Amino acid sequence: MRVVVGLRNPGADYENTRHNVGYEVVLRVLADLGESLGRAPRRLRGMEAQWGSGEERTLFFVPNSFMNESGGPVKAALDYYGIGLEDLLVAHDDIDLPFGRLRLQVNGGSGGHNGIRSLEKSLGSNQFSRLKVGVGRPPREMDPADYVLSRFSRREASEVEAMISDAAAVVELWLTDREKAVELAARRGRDG
Repeated sequence: MRVVVGLRNPGADYENTRHNVGYEVVLRVLADLGESLGRAPRRLRGMEAQWGSGEERTLFFVPNSFMNESGGPVKAALDYYGIGLEDLLVAHDDIDLPFGRLRLQVNGGSGGHNGIRSLEKSLGSNQFSRLKVGVGRPPREMDPADYVLSRFSRREASEVEAMISDAAAVVELWLTDREKAVELAARRGRDG
């Protein structure tokens, strides 16, 4: 079994913000697969969907906690379903990537991302795959924390759909061919 996690802050105040693009990617993948999120077992503190069967089954999981506390629910989901770190993919926003760029990598630091930092602390490792979705750098005068909690500009909004769709395609490919998924993400980085 594999697990794809979409990081977010829950609640209407955070819908369609830069910080929630990982969640939006998971929703897009599920829509492509004809699935939707439902309630996870209570102890997992999140929402989930399962797709496929047997060894090829995939869990899609979204914590109901705030971003900086997402490690606990993700660890609980991995433990509950007996999933190893090698079968974990986390989709999240990244301000160090230009807007619209994608990067799929295994391991690495948190890059200052509080959700990834929480995961690394709870899991005791950084040895998991992450799909970074570039949301661009904040203007000089803007605090990065405020920037990631902001919504996309009108100019960016027209490109957000394509970015989320491309990221969903990377996730879908990761389920069957991880090397090709890395290549697809890199192409979005060059051609985006």
